[in-house]
Amino acid sequence: MPVLNNKLNYLGVSFKSLCFLIVTSTILLSDFNLIELKSQQTFAQTNQKTIPVTNTWKSASFPVENFQAYTSLFGYRIHPVSGDKQFHYGLDLAAPLGSYVRNWWGGTVVSLSDHTGCGTMIQIQSGSWTHKYCHLMGSVQNTPQGRVLVDSSGGIYLWEGQQVPAGARIARVGMTGRTTGPHLHWELIYNGQYIDPATVLRQMFAQQI
Repeated sequence: MPVLNNKLNYLGVSFKSLCFLIVTSTILLSDFNLIELKSQQTFAQTNQKTIPVTNTWKSASFPVENFQAYTSLFGYRIHPVSGDKQFHYGLDLAAPLGSYVRNWWGGTVVSLSDHTGCGTMIQIQSGSWTHKYCHLMGSVQNTPQGRVLVDSSGGIYLWEGQQVPAGARIARVGMTGRTTGPHLHWELIYNGQYIDPATVLRQMFAQQI
């Protein structure tokens, strides 16, 4: 390949050096992908170990009515809005706009907001568990009695500090925040550690069989 060699010599680069650079770059890229894969596997393994063994999952509720499909799982993904590769800390459950969202586990409403990419959001504390619900209908209002999520057309009025039983209707599926379609983004945290909600759902369903 005399033409290629002449061009490389003109640039001050030998053909052998170019081959070395290509091979080295390929190895480094493979090592980077391997490291990223191992970190994901380690995260998943750690995630699995943090879930406590319990025989009371029958008390828990599936978090949305009129469920259609799981549209985005827990883990790395290409963000549908930004196009960036990001870790997705929850589980996306598609359902028709306006479908009711049900409280997964009895607890206390500890936070309400409607000003982030999560859209209108509810956060509930149930002992060591924290569960978050995003992209809901309605808005959060400040009143003399405290903050309240208001979705009047759905008959939803949910207050910070309110005690909510498992299975109670707490909101409706909306399209607030950064979203490309109606769905519930649902997060579970146990003792400060994000948990794959699909793992919990599998345990719930196993006990109902």
